[in-house]
This record gives sequence, structure tokens and C-alpha cells, in this order.
Amino acid sequence: EIMPSLVGSEMCIRDSYKIAFQMKTFILSIIVTMITSVAGAQQKSFYDFTVKTIDGKDLPLSTFKGKKVLVVNVASKCGFTPQYAKLEELYEKYGKDDFVVIGFPANNFLHQEPGTNEEIKEFCTLNYGVTFPMMAKISVKGKDIAPLYQWLTHKSENGVSDAKIGWNFHKFLIDENGRWVASIGSTTSPLSQEIVGWIEE
Repeated sequence: EIMPSLVGSEMCIRDSYKIAFQMKTFILSIIVTMITSVAGAQQKSFYDFTVKTIDGKDLPLSTFKGKKVLVVNVASKCGFTPQYAKLEELYEKYGKDDFVVIGFPANNFLHQEPGTNEEIKEFCTLNYGVTFPMMAKISVKGKDIAPLYQWLTHKSENGVSDAKIGWNFHKFLIDENGRWVASIGSTTSPLSQEIVGWIEE
């Protein structure tokens, strides 16, 4: 008379343990999925993007794997426009196998880049002898922000830091593995020790 009761109790205990184990396994799988998702977001790199060159051709940024990259939003009618010359000087000195400057024309600040891609290309070539890669005109902030600049300015995208672009000629440093390194304001010269020192590291 006692045995059936004991057997029933043992079965209940085993079922409870089984349910508890299943719940723990389920919760653990959710946690692992969430961690994987977050890690995946942080692992998104510069190389995941494709942009248009100023001549309208697709350019995968993975083309620059192994190089340090300075990304800069440029404009033709800005007080900082003379930085084109310093960017070119930087590129001529270091832009071989290990470094590249990439310019992104943008008209987000007081309409200081009103020209077409053709006009922009002619302007920076004739006036500043630019030979570093120039991309097609894009938006670097606001509702129509380009995907690359969404990544550059949001920690949720780049996994490192938020960054606000205050004006034209704002600079971003990307390491040779496609990871976000730094955000540098417009007033900092492309030939500053901060930038040159990083390139020479």
C-alpha cells in the first residue's frame, strides 16, 4: 500500500526536475541567441559596405582591407575647403600599401556642396590636385543618411562609439581590420600629430 505512493512521488519529482531542466535549457538558448545577436552587430565592419565612386561605379570598401583609412565628408564652398590640399599631402606621403583617404562630398551643412558629381570632381582636381579616391555625393546625417555614415555615427552599428558630425571635413579613422577607431572634428588638420601619429603606429 505504501509502494505505489512512493513510486508516484518519485515520478512527480522526476517530472519536476525534467520540467525545470527544460526551462533552464530554453532560457539559456534565449540568452545565447541574444548574446550572439549583439556580438554580430558589433562585428559589423567598414568592409560590409559598398559605395559609389564619383564616377558612378560600385566600390566595395573591402577593397581597402589591410589599409588604415581616413574617411572625410568634403564640400567645395566651406571655410574648411582648403583642407583638400592637406588631405592630398597626407595621401601622397602615406597613401601606398598601408593608408588611404576617402572623400565623401555632402551638402548637409548650409548647402556648401551644391554641385553635381562631375562638377565636384572637376573642382577638387583643378584646384587642389586631388588624387585620393572620391565618392559620389551622399548625405551624412538626417533621415536620408547613407548606410556607411549610419555605421560611422552610431555605437549600435559600429560597436565602439556614437559620433556627431558637426560640419564639413569631419574625419573618421578606420583601422586595417575595418574597425572604427576615432572621430575627429573639422577644425583638426589632416596633418595633425593625432592623425599622422596614428598612421605611423
